[in-house]
Amino acid sequence: MALPVRDQLKYWGIAAAVFLFLLWWLGDVIVPFLLGAAIAYLLDPIADRLERLGLSRVLAVAVMTVASIVLLVALILLVIPTLISQAASLAEQLARVAEAAPALLAEFQLWLTTRFPALADRFPGLNDLEATLRQSLVSLGDGIRARGGALLEGVISSASGILNAALLFVIVPVVAFYMLLDWDRLVARIDALLPRDHAPVIRHVAGQIDETLAGFIRGQGTVCLILGIYYAVALMAVGLQFGLVIGALAGFLTFIPYVGALVGGVLAIGFALFQFWGDWLWVVLVWAIFQSGQFVEGNILTPKLVGGSVGLHPVWLLFALSAFGAVFGFVGLLVAVPVAAALGVVARFLTARYKESELYRGVTDGSALPQRYLPEEK
Repeated sequence: MALPVRDQLKYWGIAAAVFLFLLWWLGDVIVPFLLGAAIAYLLDPIADRLERLGLSRVLAVAVMTVASIVLLVALILLVIPTLISQAASLAEQLARVAEAAPALLAEFQLWLTTRFPALADRFPGLNDLEATLRQSLVSLGDGIRARGGALLEGVISSASGILNAALLFVIVPVVAFYMLLDWDRLVARIDALLPRDHAPVIRHVAGQIDETLAGFIRGQGTVCLILGIYYAVALMAVGLQFGLVIGALAGFLTFIPYVGALVGGVLAIGFALFQFWGDWLWVVLVWAIFQSGQFVEGNILTPKLVGGSVGLHPVWLLFALSAFGAVFGFVGLLVAVPVAAALGVVARFLTARYKESELYRGVTDGSALPQRYLPEEK
């Protein structure tokens, strides 16, 4: 005999509350384990494919581990030093622009008051604008210059919390290796613990969640990687300063639809205007790089790799990242996308059940309704 709905809601509510409490209480302690589980989830389809080719699970995981180590070493030796160097130079350049802006503003103000003298009488605060903006921009430049060298360290520190980088690099690969090795057995054990009355429904919802996550994380992650490489290589090919950093940033932010192209395009075109001012062909080439990237993403990459039925709206994704990040910190950012996908699937499932219920469909005629609820006959 199944438990009453009220008791079921009580137990599932307690389980959800315990999960959120542990997420908040453990905090950064579970970051390496969440990262390892995420890597195992992403790589499980590749391991399954290698198994279908005839390799054992252990051998498949070993091959993937060696390939990952080789790729990581190549990134550390070839890409990451250039990326860090360009990031530091970018911070230094922004500081210089902030320091030079007051002089440019003074020239613009002089031209404006000379050309349109009536503006100074109509807007008395125009004369104080230079001093105010000069002070603000100089302070901004000093702040950027002071913190520019430690920018990357600050990002890493905020991401890892109380764990240092050494712990992350040691624990995450180990957790990912063992979870990937035992992934199928873990799934089978969890399935065996499901309530028998609700197991079919839970499997159906879990399958929908997995399809959503697979389409978004794996598909969108591949899109981010392809676009990041394309933007970085293309911008460096046209000679744009900081092209590697801007391209990598644009590719990473593509994880949030439209944000990557907007931020990367504004940065790239802005730097192109400063660097290639007067030589408009190169500015147009930078613009064409992002336009072609958006065309390929919208018409080829996203339809093929992500699909149209992912069900994660950009606004819902931004809200989930903001809410979980504010409440749980970096660990909240890690679980925001899976939780957002799960809540979206559950909401669609409950909506479908609601539309099948009598609460939504009502009665077939008005005979069961009290007379006062029926429309008056004209």
